[in-house]
Amino acid sequence: MIVFSSVCKRYPEGREALKDVSFEIADGKFAWVTGRSGAGKTTLFRLIAAIERPSSGGIVVNGQNLASLGRRALPYLRRNIGLVFQEQKLLFDRNALANVLLPLAIVGLPPRDAERRALAALDKVGLLDRAKAMPVALSGGEQQRLAIARAVVNRPALLLADEPTAKLDNDSAADILGIFREFHRVGVTVVIASHDPRPIPGVEPQLIALEQGRLLDTAASAAPVEAAQ
Repeated sequence: MIVFSSVCKRYPEGREALKDVSFEIADGKFAWVTGRSGAGKTTLFRLIAAIERPSSGGIVVNGQNLASLGRRALPYLRRNIGLVFQEQKLLFDRNALANVLLPLAIVGLPPRDAERRALAALDKVGLLDRAKAMPVALSGGEQQRLAIARAVVNRPALLLADEPTAKLDNDSAADILGIFREFHRVGVTVVIASHDPRPIPGVEPQLIALEQGRLLDTAASAAPVEAAQ
Protein backbone atom coordinates (compact mmCIF):
# COMPACT_ATOMS: atom_id res chain seq x y z
CA MET A 1 0.00 0.00 0.00
CA ILE A 2 2.66 2.56 1.07
CA VAL A 3 6.41 2.17 0.60
CA PHE A 4 9.01 4.82 1.46
CA SER A 5 12.58 4.08 0.35
CA SER A 6 15.33 6.41 1.62
CA VAL A 7 13.05 9.43 1.34
CA CYS A 8 14.42 12.91 2.05
CA LYS A 9 12.53 16.18 1.90
CA ARG A 10 14.38 19.49 1.92
CA TYR A 11 12.76 22.90 1.69
CA PRO A 12 14.29 25.90 -0.12
CA GLU A 13 15.41 27.57 3.11
CA GLY A 14 17.58 24.51 3.76
CA ARG A 15 15.41 22.80 6.39
CA GLU A 16 15.35 19.01 6.16
CA ALA A 17 11.86 17.81 7.14
CA LEU A 18 12.56 14.12 6.44
CA LYS A 19 15.95 12.42 6.41
CA ASP A 20 16.49 9.00 4.81
CA VAL A 21 13.11 7.59 5.86
CA SER A 22 12.22 4.00 4.85
CA PHE A 23 9.18 1.99 5.92
CA GLU A 24 6.30 -0.05 4.53
CA ILE A 25 2.61 -0.07 5.49
CA ALA A 26 0.74 -3.08 4.10
CA ASP A 27 -2.83 -3.08 2.80
CA GLY A 28 -5.42 -3.03 5.56
CA LYS A 29 -3.03 -1.95 8.33
CA PHE A 30 -3.73 0.61 11.03
CA ALA A 31 -0.64 2.78 11.58
CA TRP A 32 0.25 5.58 13.97
CA VAL A 33 2.81 8.15 12.81
CA THR A 34 4.11 9.72 16.01
CA GLY A 35 6.50 12.47 16.99
CA ARG A 36 6.66 15.91 18.50
CA SER A 37 5.63 19.05 16.65
CA GLY A 38 8.11 19.56 13.80
CA ALA A 39 9.10 15.89 13.64
CA GLY A 40 7.96 15.59 10.01
CA LYS A 41 4.51 13.99 10.37
CA THR A 42 2.60 16.47 8.23
CA THR A 43 5.33 16.48 5.58
CA LEU A 44 5.13 12.70 5.40
CA PHE A 45 1.37 12.87 4.82
CA ARG A 46 1.74 15.53 2.14
CA LEU A 47 4.22 13.28 0.34
CA ILE A 48 1.88 10.27 0.51
CA ALA A 49 -0.91 12.33 -1.05
CA ALA A 50 1.50 13.76 -3.66
CA ILE A 51 0.73 17.29 -2.48
CA GLU A 52 4.51 17.64 -2.31
CA ARG A 53 7.32 15.65 -3.95
CA PRO A 54 10.38 14.21 -2.18
CA SER A 55 13.80 15.74 -2.70
CA SER A 56 15.22 12.24 -3.08
CA GLY A 57 14.18 8.64 -2.54
CA GLY A 58 11.18 6.67 -3.75
CA ILE A 59 7.52 6.56 -2.72
CA VAL A 60 4.97 3.99 -3.88
CA VAL A 61 1.27 4.37 -2.99
CA ASN A 62 -1.34 1.87 -4.15
CA GLY A 63 1.22 0.34 -6.50
CA GLN A 64 1.98 3.66 -8.17
CA ASN A 65 5.48 5.13 -8.16
CA LEU A 66 4.86 8.76 -7.33
CA ALA A 67 8.11 9.87 -8.97
CA SER A 68 6.78 8.85 -12.37
CA LEU A 69 3.22 10.02 -11.80
CA GLY A 70 2.19 12.82 -14.16
CA ARG A 71 0.14 15.84 -13.14
CA ARG A 72 -2.95 14.53 -14.95
CA ALA A 73 -2.82 11.26 -12.98
CA LEU A 74 -2.80 12.98 -9.56
CA PRO A 75 -6.60 13.36 -9.25
CA TYR A 76 -7.04 9.62 -9.86
CA LEU A 77 -4.48 8.80 -7.17
CA ARG A 78 -6.19 11.09 -4.66
CA ARG A 79 -9.63 9.61 -5.28
CA ASN A 80 -8.37 6.52 -3.49
CA ILE A 81 -7.01 8.56 -0.57
CA GLY A 82 -9.24 10.11 2.08
CA LEU A 83 -7.60 13.10 3.75
CA VAL A 84 -8.58 14.49 7.15
CA PHE A 85 -6.55 17.65 7.73
CA GLN A 86 -5.53 19.07 11.10
CA GLU A 87 -7.45 22.17 10.04
CA GLN A 88 -10.67 20.65 8.77
CA LYS A 89 -11.08 22.98 5.77
CA LEU A 90 -14.87 22.79 5.95
CA LEU A 91 -16.95 25.14 3.83
CA PHE A 92 -18.83 27.24 6.36
CA ASP A 93 -21.20 28.71 3.77
CA ARG A 94 -22.68 25.25 3.03
CA ASN A 95 -24.51 22.76 5.21
CA ALA A 96 -23.10 19.40 6.26
CA LEU A 97 -24.62 17.50 3.34
CA ALA A 98 -23.27 20.01 0.81
CA ASN A 99 -19.79 19.69 2.32
CA VAL A 100 -19.85 15.92 1.84
CA LEU A 101 -21.31 16.22 -1.66
CA LEU A 102 -18.42 18.35 -2.92
CA PRO A 103 -15.93 15.51 -3.69
CA LEU A 104 -18.66 13.63 -5.55
CA ALA A 105 -19.52 16.68 -7.65
CA ILE A 106 -15.86 16.98 -8.61
CA VAL A 107 -15.78 13.42 -9.97
CA GLY A 108 -19.09 13.93 -11.77
CA LEU A 109 -21.30 11.44 -9.93
CA PRO A 110 -25.00 11.87 -10.90
CA PRO A 111 -26.80 14.05 -8.31
CA ARG A 112 -29.20 11.35 -7.09
CA ASP A 113 -26.40 8.81 -6.61
CA ALA A 114 -24.19 11.47 -5.02
CA GLU A 115 -26.83 12.43 -2.44
CA ARG A 116 -27.47 8.79 -1.56
CA ARG A 117 -23.76 8.17 -1.02
CA ALA A 118 -23.26 11.41 0.94
CA LEU A 119 -26.13 10.58 3.28
CA ALA A 120 -24.67 7.12 3.81
CA ALA A 121 -21.31 8.68 4.73
CA LEU A 122 -22.99 11.01 7.21
CA ASP A 123 -24.83 8.05 8.69
CA LYS A 124 -21.56 6.14 9.18
CA VAL A 125 -20.15 8.96 11.31
CA GLY A 126 -23.37 9.54 13.24
CA LEU A 127 -24.38 12.81 11.60
CA LEU A 128 -27.36 11.80 9.49
CA ASP A 129 -29.71 13.85 11.64
CA ARG A 130 -27.42 16.88 11.20
CA ALA A 131 -27.29 16.78 7.40
CA LYS A 132 -28.93 20.21 7.03
CA ALA A 133 -26.94 21.85 9.83
CA MET A 134 -24.33 24.48 9.03
CA PRO A 135 -20.79 23.68 10.25
CA VAL A 136 -20.84 26.63 12.66
CA ALA A 137 -23.77 24.96 14.47
CA LEU A 138 -21.80 21.75 15.01
CA SER A 139 -19.60 20.98 18.01
CA GLY A 140 -15.87 20.42 17.54
CA GLY A 141 -16.36 16.65 17.57
CA GLU A 142 -19.21 16.90 15.06
CA GLN A 143 -17.09 19.06 12.76
CA GLN A 144 -14.38 16.40 12.87
CA ARG A 145 -16.98 13.72 12.06
CA LEU A 146 -18.09 15.85 9.11
CA ALA A 147 -14.51 16.09 7.87
CA ILE A 148 -14.22 12.30 8.09
CA ALA A 149 -17.50 11.80 6.19
CA ARG A 150 -16.20 14.04 3.40
CA ALA A 151 -12.90 12.14 3.34
CA VAL A 152 -14.54 8.71 2.99
CA VAL A 153 -17.45 9.53 0.67
CA ASN A 154 -15.42 8.43 -2.37
CA ARG A 155 -14.84 5.07 -0.62
CA PRO A 156 -11.04 5.35 -0.55
CA ALA A 157 -8.74 2.40 0.12
CA LEU A 158 -6.46 4.63 2.21
CA LEU A 159 -7.49 7.06 4.94
CA LEU A 160 -4.96 9.62 6.26
CA ALA A 161 -5.74 11.75 9.30
CA ASP A 162 -3.40 14.45 10.60
CA GLU A 163 -3.89 15.02 14.37
CA PRO A 164 -7.64 14.30 14.15
CA THR A 165 -8.16 14.39 17.95
CA ALA A 166 -5.82 17.24 18.86
CA LYS A 167 -8.55 19.76 19.72
CA LEU A 168 -11.09 17.35 21.20
CA ASP A 169 -11.95 16.34 24.74
CA ASN A 170 -11.30 12.74 25.77
CA ASP A 171 -14.82 11.49 25.09
CA SER A 172 -15.00 13.10 21.64
CA ALA A 173 -11.50 11.83 20.81
CA ALA A 174 -12.50 8.28 21.76
CA ASP A 175 -15.56 8.53 19.53
CA ILE A 176 -13.49 9.74 16.57
CA LEU A 177 -10.93 6.96 17.02
CA GLY A 178 -13.81 4.48 17.17
CA ILE A 179 -14.91 5.67 13.73
CA PHE A 180 -11.43 5.08 12.32
CA ARG A 181 -11.41 1.61 13.92
CA GLU A 182 -14.66 0.73 12.13
CA PHE A 183 -13.24 1.77 8.76
CA HIS A 184 -10.13 -0.32 9.50
CA ARG A 185 -12.32 -3.33 10.30
CA VAL A 186 -13.84 -3.25 6.81
CA GLY A 187 -10.42 -3.25 5.15
CA VAL A 188 -9.51 0.43 4.81
CA THR A 189 -5.84 1.20 5.44
CA VAL A 190 -5.80 3.86 8.18
CA VAL A 191 -2.79 6.05 8.96
CA ILE A 192 -3.09 8.61 11.75
CA ALA A 193 -0.48 11.21 12.67
CA SER A 194 -0.47 12.17 16.33
CA HIS A 195 2.02 13.46 18.89
CA ASP A 196 0.01 11.53 21.50
CA PRO A 197 -1.23 8.17 20.13
CA ARG A 198 -3.98 6.56 22.17
CA PRO A 199 -4.77 2.87 22.63
CA ILE A 200 -7.73 1.69 20.57
CA PRO A 201 -9.54 -1.44 21.79
CA GLY A 202 -9.25 -4.27 19.28
CA VAL A 203 -6.50 -2.61 17.22
CA GLU A 204 -2.79 -3.49 17.18
CA PRO A 205 -1.32 -0.55 15.25
CA GLN A 206 1.98 -0.32 13.44
CA LEU A 207 4.09 2.42 14.98
CA ILE A 208 6.17 4.80 12.87
CA ALA A 209 8.02 7.17 15.19
CA LEU A 210 9.75 10.30 13.89
CA GLU A 211 12.16 12.67 15.60
CA GLN A 212 13.53 15.70 13.76
CA GLY A 213 12.76 14.05 10.44
CA ARG A 214 14.37 10.69 11.19
CA LEU A 215 12.65 7.35 11.66
CA LEU A 216 13.16 6.02 15.17
CA ASP A 217 10.90 2.99 15.34
CA THR A 218 12.88 -0.13 14.46
CA ALA A 219 9.66 -2.18 14.47
CA ALA A 220 8.59 -0.47 11.25
CA SER A 221 10.39 -2.64 8.74
CA ALA A 222 12.57 -0.91 6.18
CA ALA A 223 11.24 -1.11 2.65
CA PRO A 224 13.27 -2.81 -0.05
CA VAL A 225 14.81 -0.21 -2.32
CA GLU A 226 13.72 -2.00 -5.49
CA ALA A 227 10.04 -1.60 -4.51
CA ALA A 228 10.20 2.10 -5.34
CA GLN A 229 12.00 1.80 -8.67
